[in-house]
Amino acid sequence: MARAAGTAVAVTASGVVAVTSVWWCGQEHPAPFLPLRSVVAGPAAPSASTSALNRTPPLAFAPQGLAHQGPVDAAPRPGASGAVWPLAGPPDIARPFDPPPQPWRPGHRGVDLGGRPGAVVSAAAAGEVAFVGAVAGRGVVSVQHPSGLRTTYEPVTGTVAVGDRVDAGSPVGRLDAGHAGCARPACLHWGLRRDRQYLDPLAMLGLGRSRLLP
Repeated sequence: MARAAGTAVAVTASGVVAVTSVWWCGQEHPAPFLPLRSVVAGPAAPSASTSALNRTPPLAFAPQGLAHQGPVDAAPRPGASGAVWPLAGPPDIARPFDPPPQPWRPGHRGVDLGGRPGAVVSAAAAGEVAFVGAVAGRGVVSVQHPSGLRTTYEPVTGTVAVGDRVDAGSPVGRLDAGHAGCARPACLHWGLRRDRQYLDPLAMLGLGRSRLLP
């Protein structure tokens, strides 16, 4: 003989659909609370642990103003492209790249990284030292890379000579104190250009707005 079966459901104030009882063999049996995905309320809210995980910033890049932590002269952090940050430790972006609308207009043609006086400055990528000297009273080191790009680092007391070959992460100098517009004890101005075109240095790490391909 066929037995009739059925269920009773209810919609809570929050829009959750729940099974409240089950009929089987002509009798009503209470059912455990089994919330189903509600078509009214939409997907359930993420748990606190999931929300915290989603808020965790990626390790490859720290937000602007992140305090400098950890060993200051630890190995520079590599990026996906093999390039490295020129200062060791968690990166502290004091001022981002802000190119001018026209070449003759004011702007910020590089990235300022917060550091400490005397910190080791490393080459962001392999290349050949193209310049070591003073420009407008500031020590500058430039490295020419095989890709046609050139990186500059200032204010820096150079520890290399023109013509030296360097690898990514090789020391090229020591950071000097004092940099206009920097609120840190010392700031490294890290520049990148191809010929006369200034690019965002963070693009070397896959993080900037510039395209490095010619």
